[in-house]
Amino acid sequence: MKALVLRQPNRFEIVDAPRPEIGPGDVLVRVRACGICGSDVHGMDGSTGRRRPPIIMGHEAAGVVEAAGAAVAKWSPGRRVTFDSTVYCGRCWHCRRGEINLCDSRQVLGVSCDDYRRQGAMAEYVAVPQHVLYALPEGLAFEHAAMVEPLSVAVHAVERARPAVGASAVVVGAGMIGLLAIQVLRQAGCGTIVAADIDAGRLEVARTVGADVALHAEQCDVPAEVRACTSGRGADVALEVFGATASVQTALAAVRKGGTVALVGNISPEVRFPLQQAVVRELTVHGSCASRGEYPVCLDLLARGVVDAAPLISAVAPLEEAPQWFSRLQRREPGLMKVILQP
Repeated sequence: MKALVLRQPNRFEIVDAPRPEIGPGDVLVRVRACGICGSDVHGMDGSTGRRRPPIIMGHEAAGVVEAAGAAVAKWSPGRRVTFDSTVYCGRCWHCRRGEINLCDSRQVLGVSCDDYRRQGAMAEYVAVPQHVLYALPEGLAFEHAAMVEPLSVAVHAVERARPAVGASAVVVGAGMIGLLAIQVLRQAGCGTIVAADIDAGRLEVARTVGADVALHAEQCDVPAEVRACTSGRGADVALEVFGATASVQTALAAVRKGGTVALVGNISPEVRFPLQQAVVRELTVHGSCASRGEYPVCLDLLARGVVDAAPLISAVAPLEEAPQWFSRLQRREPGLMKVILQP
């Protein structure tokens, strides 16, 4: 099969790789669309330690069932499907509680690290266990279905923050997850929604998808501006979707006393945390990791157009063009958002 392999840091090759073998409980999926995730771009230089060559990356994908293992009854060839990027065991203490994103044996497609190596979906075929598969709604394009993984991250983060109907919200970071989170917050019934970022182009998209206010973080005092549009109190909830010291501190300072912050981004392994501010203002701070079974909800949101993926997809390209698109994303080319590859 044709596959995109990260051979060395920042060096890709299109190769003829063996088709993945499947076990009794696995399904072989012919990939029709696979998104380039920000974590793939950050990881391709080797700095994160989670994309160690050689590896086929890719975990945001959709396609068609090609073959099924002997123990698979539900998924027959020809079914249009997507799959959770998290491969969980279903047996550990966390899985039995429904906390599949915290599985003790958790693996992620397209990741190679100290603990495991699992080939991903930037290839003609990918093998996945049957229990992470989801059927696509009729009429949902493969390219839009490939957006369900980042959407599930956004939905899970909003569920962690639990905004009340009419609540004010601030999203710090208007990248892919942030832009999807704005749409999810809107459908959840939030009132004033503020987006903050340092990229003017992304802030313009944020307005398009539902932000009432868009703040350039290098040109204003974001917490002060948030207070100005929330009767002086600050936002009820904040989602931080970048993961650096400055953005985390901005999110904490932008919420009201007694407010809630969901930390989603983790580009930095450690940040400086304003402990006293969190304590004396009695903030609730949640970590939010991946997703926890939200795929059916997300597929419904996409199929009904409640969440619109189209404005976020910058390009749909053949797999052979992947190296150049990775380079363009790494350079943070203005206006470039999600790139979908077609193996």
